[in-house]
Amino acid sequence: MEDGASSTGRDETDDERLDRKFNDLLQELRVMQTGAQLTAGFLLTLPFQDTFEDLDDFQVGLYLVLVLLAALCTALVMGPVAIHRHLSGRHVKERVVRSAHQIVYGVIASISLLVAGMVLLIWDVVADRIWAAIASGAIAVVLALLLVVLPRRLDDGAA
Repeated sequence: MEDGASSTGRDETDDERLDRKFNDLLQELRVMQTGAQLTAGFLLTLPFQDTFEDLDDFQVGLYLVLVLLAALCTALVMGPVAIHRHLSGRHVKERVVRSAHQIVYGVIASISLLVAGMVLLIWDVVADRIWAAIASGAIAVVLALLLVVLPRRLDDGAA
């Protein structure tokens, strides 16, 4: 193998592989950033609705947790950009890719909690707390299956 070309069937050097991985991470972060921004924007409009004052203490508390999760998602999505900006040109792309990869797991986890929490809040307001817990739990299971179980099963199949 020449200059780090891998056994993955790709004819690329270690630097080319790191560039590709970083570009893949950036594309994933762009998708997640859009979702987080739309969700945050939606959440930020709620207190200005007339019916917001009808929420009970649980719903207001859940709303505030969701706002914090949306802010956390936004902060996590910006992390790899800040890392890249700070370390750009220092020939440490592997470190940048590795750290961005870890941060993406945090983004996925926080967006998953945000989605399940939004379902909980909306169902609690529209239906009732029991149905809200059922719907939110069902979405949490689907998210866990799609975002944790399926990738690990596919990884086991590749080995």
